Amino acid sequence: MPQADLGDRTLYYERRGRGRPLLLIQGMAGHHALWGEPLLERLTPDFDVVTYDHRGIGESTDVPGDMSMAELAADAAALLGQLGWDHAHVMGISMGGMVAQELVLAHPSLVRTLVLGCTYAGGPGSTLTAPGPLRIFEGMNTGSDDLAIRAAYEANLSPAFRADESHFAPFKHTSLSVRVPVPVVMRQVQAAFAHATSARLPGVTTPALVLHGTADEMLLYRNGEQIAGLIPNADLHTFDGVGHLFWWERPDETARLLQAHCLTG
Repeated sequence: MPQADLGDRTLYYERRGRGRPLLLIQGMAGHHALWGEPLLERLTPDFDVVTYDHRGIGESTDVPGDMSMAELAADAAALLGQLGWDHAHVMGISMGGMVAQELVLAHPSLVRTLVLGCTYAGGPGSTLTAPGPLRIFEGMNTGSDDLAIRAAYEANLSPAFRADESHFAPFKHTSLSVRVPVPVVMRQVQAAFAHATSARLPGVTTPALVLHGTADEMLLYRNGEQIAGLIPNADLHTFDGVGHLFWWERPDETARLLQAHCLTG
């Protein structure tokens, strides 16, 4: 299993494709497999794609104590160093978008282009209040894996997408394919509540693309509008009627947007 040695910890990662380096940073309770084959298959002809698991997820080493987005960004920067990449195109979604914000703010030279999906800046104008997280925590509190997965499915994907029940089985299989300890997720939640970059994002000069679905019930769409307004010259692409996991619902469109943004940057 590929492990990046970061000194006191290791990160599990997977690498595929050929072309420009692309680092994909997953969100809260997410893992490398949740990018999904449909998106990855469309990216590998143009990109050398690396996906990885955050500390404490799957085979990645946990680091005891509180965590912060800045520390998770330091993990990402160290991973790039282990890969031998002087810079990379970076896409972060949800909590991974918060990590990507801290990464570009701390190490702007490492980020060739930036893609922020369904994420949050913190500070005035941002909101973490949304119906999806409560639905997920209620599902987790039942003690039933089936009910918890169903709640996550309903919170993360739009009603239009869920109308086709055949989408649930691959979501459940993929979600359960990697170990995600609840205590680690709770520390990620605490880190998300402490995240605040809105005062610093106007200093970002990296070409940025913001992606967000209007039916997102995990992080409301206005968070994406705010981020696009804070980063100079950022482009905002709206997925009408699409939920939090926009790349599950629209893998072709997501891949085209990444290719257009990254391959010209």
